[in-house]
Amino acid sequence: MNNSQPQQLQPRHWLPLALPLLGLGFLVGLVCLPLNAIDQWVDGLLAGLFDQPAGAWILLPLPVMPLLLLLQRGPLRQGLGSGIPQTVLCLEEPERRATLLGLRPLGARLLLWTVASLSLLPLGREGPVVFVGAALVWALRPWLGGVLQRLQLPVLLAVAGGAGLAAGFNTPLVGAVFAAEDLLQRWSTPLLWAALPVVLPAALVAGLGGEALFGYGLVPVQATEYQQLLVALPLGLIGGLLGALFSGLVLYASRRLGPLSTARPLVTGLGLGAALVLLALISGGRAYGDGSQVLVDLISRGGSLPPAEGLRVLLARLLGPVLALGAGIPGGLIDPALSIGGVAGGLLLQLFSGQDPLLGIALGMAAGLAGSTQLPIFSTLFALRLCGDQQVLPGVLLASAVAAMVSRSLQPSPVYHGLTELFRQGLATPEAPEAEPQRAPRR
Repeated sequence: MNNSQPQQLQPRHWLPLALPLLGLGFLVGLVCLPLNAIDQWVDGLLAGLFDQPAGAWILLPLPVMPLLLLLQRGPLRQGLGSGIPQTVLCLEEPERRATLLGLRPLGARLLLWTVASLSLLPLGREGPVVFVGAALVWALRPWLGGVLQRLQLPVLLAVAGGAGLAAGFNTPLVGAVFAAEDLLQRWSTPLLWAALPVVLPAALVAGLGGEALFGYGLVPVQATEYQQLLVALPLGLIGGLLGALFSGLVLYASRRLGPLSTARPLVTGLGLGAALVLLALISGGRAYGDGSQVLVDLISRGGSLPPAEGLRVLLARLLGPVLALGAGIPGGLIDPALSIGGVAGGLLLQLFSGQDPLLGIALGMAAGLAGSTQLPIFSTLFALRLCGDQQVLPGVLLASAVAAMVSRSLQPSPVYHGLTELFRQGLATPEAPEAEPQRAPRR
């Protein structure tokens, strides 16, 4: 972390800031509504396609991947990348903000994500929704003058980014934690006080748009605290290993596929599209979508899949998002990471324990997310929100902590900050003459 920034002043009177902060949160939620609607439509479509005979729909990535890479190379080049690395870079290097946070990058990123999602690519949406919040702050800064006089711009950018996450997943507290734990990587009173009136209206608007409070309903887990803890330790270890593998593969693919996607977009896109089609074929279509419908389907079955099918689904959910994110297509890895952990947890308890596979899904989701992001508090709150039952808190908390520790020991750089470094290096190439001299990265 860069500690050279001046000491942040804490406003004494917060009431005058409440109205503009509430308005900002409402606008963030409003802009994210179409993204939520697209995500829910895709989930509804996939719900009727799993285990169905392969039709023309399964070939969608084959023509769409080359198209997306051609657009990223040409008219929509400013929308390249998830959206979170670009936001983090703007927090670290103020001179980037005018270039990276404009309305054109926002429009390009949302358009690319929309095409990718409607084509069933295995991408989450936290990258675009976090970027929505930061871009709106930059666009509205003339009208936020009073707020900016009392709060530093990096704080407001991080808060609005967290509000985007809250709007995308109807998770106000998770959005506030994400702003502190990942975007700014520090906790402070101004950050939390500013976050609360922004994330709440953003999440409320998402709720009005149909984003359920408990994404997977109330997962019916019946296990004592001690039973949870006995299961949480091995699931945390497995989640940490899978999360480190997943995040490491995303970083590796981004380094390798990024240059190929720029130099040979047509050939690279066809190859990636064919690989995604193959993964869909071996997994009964479960390689497609962000992964949330896979978990909904699995929970509806009582948490069980035939072991061979479960392994194929796990492989598809692990590799599919790597191919899409590695090519620089805007998206996110929260839902993919949750599905990796949930499928693995349910499979392991089904095979090696007498415990309910639903317990494995609940704890596995937390472990998979914490292992992928190395954000244990964030992952704990997110998993509890999805399960809708605080009774699983002991197991979820231990699984998240163990998974994050295992992942950090194997993958020193958290995935989004590793992607930020790769994006920074890309800006420093001759193809990007607008890049300024680099500052030391914040740690």
